Amino acid sequence: MAAVESARGGAARSGPGRSGTARPELQGIGRSRFIVGMVLAVVLPPAVEVLVTLAGYRNFAIIMLLHLAVAVAVAAIGGFWPAVVAAVLGTTLLNYFSADPVGTLSIADPSTLFTLLVFLAVACSVALAVGLATRRAQEAARSGAEATALSELSLRILSSDGSLETFLEKVRSRLGVEAVTLVAGSSPGSPHAAGSAAGSGPGRAPGSNPGWVALASAGTSAPVTHSAADHAVVVDSRYTLLINGGPPAGQPFSGQHQRMLAAFGAFLVAILERRQLAASMEDNQRLSEGNKMRTSILRAVSHDLRTPLAGIKLAVSSLRQEDVRFSPEDERELLATIEDSADRLDHLIGNLLDMSRITADSVNPLLRGLGWADVLPDALKGLPAARIRVELPPNLPRVEADAGMLERVVANLVENALKYAREADVVLTARAGEGIALAGRPASEFRVVDHGSGVAPAAVLDMFQPFQRLNDSQRTGGGRTVGIGLGLAVANGFTEAMGGTLAAEPTPGGGLTMVVTLPLWEGPLP
Repeated sequence: MAAVESARGGAARSGPGRSGTARPELQGIGRSRFIVGMVLAVVLPPAVEVLVTLAGYRNFAIIMLLHLAVAVAVAAIGGFWPAVVAAVLGTTLLNYFSADPVGTLSIADPSTLFTLLVFLAVACSVALAVGLATRRAQEAARSGAEATALSELSLRILSSDGSLETFLEKVRSRLGVEAVTLVAGSSPGSPHAAGSAAGSGPGRAPGSNPGWVALASAGTSAPVTHSAADHAVVVDSRYTLLINGGPPAGQPFSGQHQRMLAAFGAFLVAILERRQLAASMEDNQRLSEGNKMRTSILRAVSHDLRTPLAGIKLAVSSLRQEDVRFSPEDERELLATIEDSADRLDHLIGNLLDMSRITADSVNPLLRGLGWADVLPDALKGLPAARIRVELPPNLPRVEADAGMLERVVANLVENALKYAREADVVLTARAGEGIALAGRPASEFRVVDHGSGVAPAAVLDMFQPFQRLNDSQRTGGGRTVGIGLGLAVANGFTEAMGGTLAAEPTPGGGLTMVVTLPLWEGPLP
């Protein structure tokens, strides 16, 4: 349960907004009803005597019942003390005007004295019962109001964004205080806090604690130190609420507000623990992804990168043998092997470096207006031209892209299509116009169409993950692996960095079509 204490001494504040008694509307006896009850207690008994005198009706028992009714009515309106006043005044008037000898306060008959005493006791008892019932009703109403307030607060918290600032603003408005700050660190009552409160450190504000950290605040001029706050509410051993406003400094909150503060403290701890749990889950996820990435890189380095290295080593070692004479055809084949393996190494290392840049969010594209055809000569360099058909329509508008990244995207997509559609040509097309847009901007599509085996719909999303090679058993000619599974991941990362999208869709008649969509260039043309 939260502990509430005054955080700052000194003169009590006054003025609007400083009372801190912004309570919910309650049922029960308030100040106005007490005043009305007291007025009635003074006015009604004489009025009863005046009426019965004017009517000439002097029946003692009936008049006594009328005074008892007045006492009960006053008790219902003003509570206990007005009813006591009405009962005492009614007893006195009965004695003076209705009991023998009339016109004096003396009582001749002892039975009349006993009757008056019984009347006074009954009137006071009724007033006490009514007062207790009213107090119980008031407490029940207050408890109901607190439960309603906490229920509303819980619903608002569950429907809010879960931020500390939002919650503290609700606490501030509910308590009717000026500002609230949540600090983490030593509690004000700890020895460390006490030493700090004395202002012992050089350059330290009185009451400040260097171990405290302000986590969130709400309201204007929120206190950030214990000495600057009117009240400090110890939520638990780690967190403290510093409050400005509410009751005057040096006076505690009401019992109702202390109970609400205890509930608020429990909510605060729950929110903080939920945030810490979410942060721990994110850290664990990052660690897991990092371990997965490192494992994949080690696997790629240990296998896919060593394969071309082994080819180069074998070819060079063969050519260096002085006791072996190779025919010109064999020498050309060995040199071609070295060149091919070196190209593969360069491509694989390039993809690894690009993927590390994408993962580290360090890709900064230099966007300018480009035509799809502008990047094709460099992107298709080294690829079998006989299997690639370029069918780009003329006069396509320029797209907003980075030349180097777009070249890499196209090269990776075409290379991937050539690997997985070995028996069919790869067609490159593009289009722009009505119906093609990206985030409300007109866009253009570039399509790499193959007629290979295609990809199952369930595997399309996995296809863009790093180090994913669909159907690892699939091999290109000669039994070589098809790569380390970074080509599509790099293409997707670069496309998104340029503000575009990369998607895969089935090719009519079989195969896979990769679609790159980029917004049209809206800047000046070269």
